[in-house]
Amino acid sequence: MVSVEHAREVAAAVVDPEVPVLTIDDLGVLRDVRVEGDTVIVTITPTYSGCPAVEAIRDDIVLALTSAGFDDAVVNTTLTPAWTTDWMSDDGRRKLTEYGIAPPTGRAPAGPIRLKLSVACPRCGSLDTREVSRFGSTSCKSLWECRACLEPFDHFKAL
Repeated sequence: MVSVEHAREVAAAVVDPEVPVLTIDDLGVLRDVRVEGDTVIVTITPTYSGCPAVEAIRDDIVLALTSAGFDDAVVNTTLTPAWTTDWMSDDGRRKLTEYGIAPPTGRAPAGPIRLKLSVACPRCGSLDTREVSRFGSTSCKSLWECRACLEPFDHFKAL
């Protein structure tokens, strides 16, 4: 008998290929794990519909499950409901800060996008920061600069 709890535990431990300090569970990308017969079916929602990491995440989930002894694993991707930073765990937000990426704050706006004047630097905590580029190392992050400690950092965008 295949244990859905064990399968979820294994899938939840898969690391995000773009932000390696986070698991897909920390990010809220892991939406569902169920078992039908001997097949483990995992459902994920990417952070962006065009996220280039989706294939790597899919492969890593299948590899993790088969390595853990599950004979058959299927990974489905769903775009509805759309992923939101509200799905990130508090532990994931803490890990981002420790890694040097400013985590998203607040709920994603509905309607017009509010202009964020500053983001706290994850290194020194200063609010004397500025956005250098709306797009950082990945499309889900923007590039910022701290004027206090002069360090650049990524900010995980609120969606």
